[in-house]
Amino acid sequence: MKWRLQEGRGEAVYQIGVEDNGLLVGLAEEEMRASLKTLHRMAEKVGADITILREREVDYDSDMPRKITEVLVRKVPDNQQFLDLRVAVLGNVDSGKSTLLGVLTQGELDNGRGRARLNLFRHLHEIQSGRTSSISFEILGFNSKGEVVNYSDSRTAEEICESSSKMITFIDLAGHHKYLHTTIFGLTSYCPDCALLLVSANTGIAGTTREHLGLALALKVPFFIVVSKIDLCAKTTVERTVRQLERVLKQPGCHKVPMLVTSEDDAVTAAQQFAQSPNVTPIFTLSSVSGESLDLLKVFLNILPPLTNSKEQEELMQQLTEFQVDEIYTVPEVGTVVGGTLSSGICREGDQLVVGPTDDGCFLELRVCSIQRNRSACRVLRAGQAATLALGDFDRALLRKGMVMVSPEMNPTICSVFEAEIVLLFHATTFRRGFQVTVHVGNVRQTAVVEKIHAKDKLRTGEKAVVRFRFLKHPEYLKVGAKLLFREGVTKGIGHVTDVQAITAEAQANMGF
Repeated sequence: MKWRLQEGRGEAVYQIGVEDNGLLVGLAEEEMRASLKTLHRMAEKVGADITILREREVDYDSDMPRKITEVLVRKVPDNQQFLDLRVAVLGNVDSGKSTLLGVLTQGELDNGRGRARLNLFRHLHEIQSGRTSSISFEILGFNSKGEVVNYSDSRTAEEICESSSKMITFIDLAGHHKYLHTTIFGLTSYCPDCALLLVSANTGIAGTTREHLGLALALKVPFFIVVSKIDLCAKTTVERTVRQLERVLKQPGCHKVPMLVTSEDDAVTAAQQFAQSPNVTPIFTLSSVSGESLDLLKVFLNILPPLTNSKEQEELMQQLTEFQVDEIYTVPEVGTVVGGTLSSGICREGDQLVVGPTDDGCFLELRVCSIQRNRSACRVLRAGQAATLALGDFDRALLRKGMVMVSPEMNPTICSVFEAEIVLLFHATTFRRGFQVTVHVGNVRQTAVVEKIHAKDKLRTGEKAVVRFRFLKHPEYLKVGAKLLFREGVTKGIGHVTDVQAITAEAQANMGF
């Protein structure tokens, strides 16, 4: 059990009454009670709680009724090592993304006029227009017994963190086309484990829904779908929207297997299938006003296992420290604070790191004064975790989004010219040398010009090629193999970095960086 909990990063599912070869034998009631008692004692020894997920009777050659039970074993949180899942929330404008998150995290249903979303907005114009324009983070916790922990019974984020063994961090992204660059930045730089695509039952697949679906597919982010506002329309309209979604998911470009969740049993199966196969796409139908079927989504999120295994995280932790800077703030009495994700290594309070590249391609020394995860203090940050780091009196003007903080011995290489193998998803005419696009690679977002298309003069929609790009403003820190996404108006393309032309200090001086 200890090994299985370690593999599942703090949780494991046991099936009692199933033989090793998968045969459903079942156990008599007395045997089942004894098995559960044994499991309970084992769990207590390793500091875990058990929750029965579902029970089912099986027909086996006997007169006695025999049952199979599925049990979730989850560790009680210790030394802040709660399981953290990041879920990006996508969907068209006015589909109810912020409202759903408000209902989940505040524990109160919406009044139909947007009361639930008011706590999520960061700017006055968002409250006035009701439209999200920036990226906000909301947290939902589950304790070791699988019960929801949110702001309804905890006053602060620290309290939620303390009593949760599993945290779901929702990244609330913008739905409006005008803020598409912010949505892409949220998907590329915050490295979500999976995405929630919200579709309004009364409008169906409209506006930016297809675009967001395409982004999730292009960046290989597994996603599940929630059909909201089912209280506003007739059952036939909801069914029509679900059929429309199923049709789109089965198209050749998607190759997904839709799975409509209508019961708690379905939600448990969906969570396990979703983790095992990225092709399975669960579909939920719910209402944030009446609260109908909202519990099914909570069951799914509670059982959803981490999509990366502990071995991958261990390997990343062995590497040198690398922290991506996504947000920069100035906090009174604390100084400069940066938010982002630790992509490799381990970061501790008091660590000496270097940050860059600056506009002239240099890296500057700094010291990490304190670390916070989900708004509560944290001593050690491990690979794959998101946090905010306080840098004391470090000059905020020297920092920008897209920088990295790395350990000094890494000797980071920077570049302004790089090559990438790309697929042109859409372009009105022909894509050729001299064309300018906005390039997104991880947390890097900058305009680049096409310098050369290898073995071709021009590209048309759907064609593949290796292209050389040059950043227009300043050099950036890139890695070979990183996923790349570029856009300009209606032009869109995806690919990965194949070669980085590292620049030395002398070259930077000559180039005028």
